[in-house]
Amino acid sequence: MAQNETLTFTGTAADGTALTAVYLAQPAANVAIGLIFASDELPRIVHWGRPLANPETLLDSYDALKPQRVSGALDNTAWPSVLPTQAESWIGEPRVVLRRAGIELFPKFTVTDIEADGVLDASLDAASAESYTDVTGHARATGSIRVPGVVVSAEDKENGIGIEWRLELMDGGLARQKATVTNLGAPEDASDPAVANLEVGKIELGFPVPELAGEILTTTGHHLRERSPQRQPLTIGRFEKPQLAGRPDFDASLLLTAGVPGFGFEHGEAYSVHVGWSGNSVLSAERLPYTQGIIGGGELLFGGEVTLAPQGEDKGESSYATPWLFGSFGDGLNEIAARFHAYVRSLHPRLFAKGRPVILNTWEAVYFDHNFDTLAALADKAAASGVERFVVDDGWFGSRRDDTSGLGDWQISQEVWPDGDKSLKALADYVHGKGMQFGLWFEPEMVNIDSDVVRAHPDWILSPTADRLPMQGRSQQVLDLTNPEAFDYVFHAMDSLVGELKIDYIKWDHNKLVTEPGSRYSGRPAVHAQTLAVYEIFKGLKINHPGLEIESCSSGGGRVDLGILEYADRIWASDCVDPVERADIQRYTSLLVPPAMMGEHVGASPAHSTQRATSQELRMAMVFFGHMGIEWNLLKEPEDALAKLAVWVAEFKKHRDWFAIDTCVHADANDPAVRLDGMVMPSQDAAIYRFTQLTTGQTYPAAPVRLPGLDPDRRYRVSPLDPSLDLTGLANGQSTLGWWNEDGVVMTGEALQRYGIRPPSLHPQQAVLFKAVALS
Repeated sequence: MAQNETLTFTGTAADGTALTAVYLAQPAANVAIGLIFASDELPRIVHWGRPLANPETLLDSYDALKPQRVSGALDNTAWPSVLPTQAESWIGEPRVVLRRAGIELFPKFTVTDIEADGVLDASLDAASAESYTDVTGHARATGSIRVPGVVVSAEDKENGIGIEWRLELMDGGLARQKATVTNLGAPEDASDPAVANLEVGKIELGFPVPELAGEILTTTGHHLRERSPQRQPLTIGRFEKPQLAGRPDFDASLLLTAGVPGFGFEHGEAYSVHVGWSGNSVLSAERLPYTQGIIGGGELLFGGEVTLAPQGEDKGESSYATPWLFGSFGDGLNEIAARFHAYVRSLHPRLFAKGRPVILNTWEAVYFDHNFDTLAALADKAAASGVERFVVDDGWFGSRRDDTSGLGDWQISQEVWPDGDKSLKALADYVHGKGMQFGLWFEPEMVNIDSDVVRAHPDWILSPTADRLPMQGRSQQVLDLTNPEAFDYVFHAMDSLVGELKIDYIKWDHNKLVTEPGSRYSGRPAVHAQTLAVYEIFKGLKINHPGLEIESCSSGGGRVDLGILEYADRIWASDCVDPVERADIQRYTSLLVPPAMMGEHVGASPAHSTQRATSQELRMAMVFFGHMGIEWNLLKEPEDALAKLAVWVAEFKKHRDWFAIDTCVHADANDPAVRLDGMVMPSQDAAIYRFTQLTTGQTYPAAPVRLPGLDPDRRYRVSPLDPSLDLTGLANGQSTLGWWNEDGVVMTGEALQRYGIRPPSLHPQQAVLFKAVALS
């Protein structure tokens, strides 16, 4: 079988129905998808799992799986296609919502064409088309590649609706599907001119899951506590996670996963979906009494937000494309996450060619208290600690001395940064002179009412009416980037400053929930168009300034999705840098985001967000696998703390090139007090693990922890990582732990994965790092 394969088979069902089967396989990723087309109906996904030994048997899946007619129902029992409607017996939540003149349509789609020769997928690193070589010598490049896929065209002639549905199976085994709706025109006998336009209410895509997938895992949360896991049975009915704040928000579930009850990180057949969109969206799991579960999602649209003109008429857009719905299959969440990570890495090959530069961000160091002397001194301390990128946060522009005014006035404040040798340009030059990159904070989508831009352009604010503003948050309102004048103002201001200050990095924030988002420019709700405008600014800045990196920050972790990650180079997982809270925030964010793209910062103790005091060792260990940064006023710290910081930063730099491409793993444990996380080389030659004791445990001392990801047939020497060798002040064991020394212990990968190794007995809120290195 070829590495990337799309196969097509034709045949006939027992009842004489003409059948077409399409098989998509990525053998290297150990995953395949099978579709069955019956006559001219939309396809059904009948296989999603490991590659089939005999793909031609997919034809028999129609007779093997088609449900019988049952009493009290319709003539055909529901067996959902990729876009089920009531015309095919679907009586669950409407997944295709289309209207003319406010009247609901009930479409029945007929397939007109099937293209199943594979599809051309374009990688999306807009800043560059260069190729790069990673630490293994593997070349990574942007460009177009052919992947297994199918494109299906269908239409409902009577209702004047066209559909194109695409399914692609990416190199790492991640599946993705999207649909494009086209207004073919109203029926000829329609007397109302308003009927010509087609309103899109919702297009919700989905993947069916096997009957044994009886449990779902999602995450919930709020500011400072994102990605908190929750589990429940997949019962008959509908579970959904809608997000209507103009962004995925803190409560968003990056993944909705259905699997066998009790599935975990290491094992358990499971299936996950994610909507790659930075605006309003929904994730859902649904079962009817007649069906197995469907997991999926799509964009949520307000009434009138997307209205399509008839095709061929010069009256606006005639088609609407859904966001990509991504699907990942695996034996445990680690395998599921690895597929997402492979895809994200393919979008940004330059980022993963080497390790990420260590960052210092000034927010929790100085907040709004900006001046040249303080920040230059902080830059000195940063450089001495090994920092490579210095980022100036909020407070450098307009009247922005606190969070009540000046937002949106993207001109350097002369009050704080006067022209001359104390200017912001002088600081940027000073930082560059220290061998560090320079970064700057923006919040391009937001404004304060008390700002020059709002005084000059009050109509640039998204609002429900001309005379009433939405409820504000953090003294902010949302700037209407769908207005070309507002868009041009923001883009030009940012573009000019990047060039003037030679900015290497932008921290892009988004602090207000987007509510009542009426555009005075278009007269319509604007979340869909606003989201596209944000993408365009990201793209435009990176095209104009090759090498520029942009972080997606949204009050912390409020905008984390594969839509923004097509363009963003980093995400800020949470405004909470308390390492105890970060243990799970980072663990569950890593189900979607590779750690190398996840901002993980060492903060002060007590933490500013929780007032919890923690050891420097825990704070350093918790940021070790991600994009390491510092959120800490080093000017106020004693020399011994700075010396320890420098040791940990230097140790991180030894391993970060591998962390960029390592496989991220998490171990399952019965004791809720402990966490075991790790980064394993693709070759399985070595791994580094972190053991964290969050609270007192059920077992005292802690039970042995399993080390996922190793080659079971190889021998590994397991020993402490140098900064964790000294357990003074961290541990409560009263005798020596035999392997906690420079020589360690030698065990097989099989033993380490099955029975594990005993970690040090630690005090609560402590963590240590250790390594496993193959001997042959």
